[in-house]
Amino acid sequence: MSSTPVVRPSYAAVLQLPYARRTFAAALLGRLSYGIVPLSVMLAVTRATGSYAVAGTVMALFGGTSVFLSPARAALIDRHGPCRALVPMAAAYCALLGLLTALVWRPGSASPLIVGAVTAAAGACTPPLGPTMRAVWGRLAPDRALLQRAYSLDGVAEELLFVSGPLVVGVLVGLAPPTAGIVFGTCLMAAGTAGFVRSPAVRGMRPAGRATGERRDEAPRGTLRAILRPVVGATGVGLALGAVDLIVVAFAGQRHYGDDAVAWTLAALSAGSAVGGLLNGAVPWRTPARVRLPLLVAGLGTALLCAALAPDLVTLALTLATAGLFVAPALTTAYLCADDTTPPESRVRAGAWVNTGVNAGITAGAAGAGLLVSGVSLALCFAATGAAALLTAPAVAERARRSPRGVAGSVGA
Repeated sequence: MSSTPVVRPSYAAVLQLPYARRTFAAALLGRLSYGIVPLSVMLAVTRATGSYAVAGTVMALFGGTSVFLSPARAALIDRHGPCRALVPMAAAYCALLGLLTALVWRPGSASPLIVGAVTAAAGACTPPLGPTMRAVWGRLAPDRALLQRAYSLDGVAEELLFVSGPLVVGVLVGLAPPTAGIVFGTCLMAAGTAGFVRSPAVRGMRPAGRATGERRDEAPRGTLRAILRPVVGATGVGLALGAVDLIVVAFAGQRHYGDDAVAWTLAALSAGSAVGGLLNGAVPWRTPARVRLPLLVAGLGTALLCAALAPDLVTLALTLATAGLFVAPALTTAYLCADDTTPPESRVRAGAWVNTGVNAGITAGAAGAGLLVSGVSLALCFAATGAAALLTAPAVAERARRSPRGVAGSVGA
């Protein structure tokens, strides 16, 4: 499928591409489930078991299987096509969430072992609508400038979904039990996936098919080797984001601010990311993505180093808003780099690996911050977080400098 020529790419031009609006809307509808289901599951399991430890373990299982099996699910989409792979994934995901809802419907009726097994299985079946939508953008917008706009729009929309998801849960639990959030998120995923696979833009994506011999065995390894640089960059961004969330909570607690202060401080980071993503998509970059990526990661690290000097929450919020200006552009650029280094039949898998890098970094960052917060000053915590991002930048830049020809060769293979 090809797009019409666009002289001056804009966000309006992205949405005017053939089938773009209906495909993107359906994908966003399903992806809203990602912001609703996890919190709803945590609240429902906590209420059903009366144990925060059980709820934490269940969420770790859900997040672990969802994140770390994402490349495997994406590989199925690359091999069999979105229609043949997404439909059974979504059906299994929705069925398992329905079973989980029945298990935790009444307090005290759930076996923690069974709840954990069902939740882990649901996470393993999570449909990768985000990576698949980015692969669709690559088909709809082969023009490089227009594709950058599409990725920026996609990234900003995803940021807003993850902010609005918990707000929706807050409204639902005020009117109904937490299981209502699971049911609502399940319905969103079912409706979104159904609309997504019915789009002509998705139905036109042909599966890569089964390779034979040595090439089939080496394809996953070759894909991962080619996208190592953007995955490392995305992991550095995730590491910073995971650490910042916990450090901000500790910062507000030490200074006796309320929980609402934590919310709007982290919202400043998200707002900065949204603004940065829109600006990044609007700039007609002449510098290659592989050169921009380490600079953006370094910019994020530098801003977080400055956060170590913040004397109060207002200053910290402004500093985090500045740091946010680099977040969405860095992730968008990482996805562009992944596209540059993989053939079209492997791009869903490549995007999933970048997404896995972000989420793995968030998990590691939160764990590391938990250890640091209890032992050192918060200024040092922010400094360590910024330093971690800065250390990621030269690693990414070094690979970009040493192997541009090898990367280019992998694209044409």
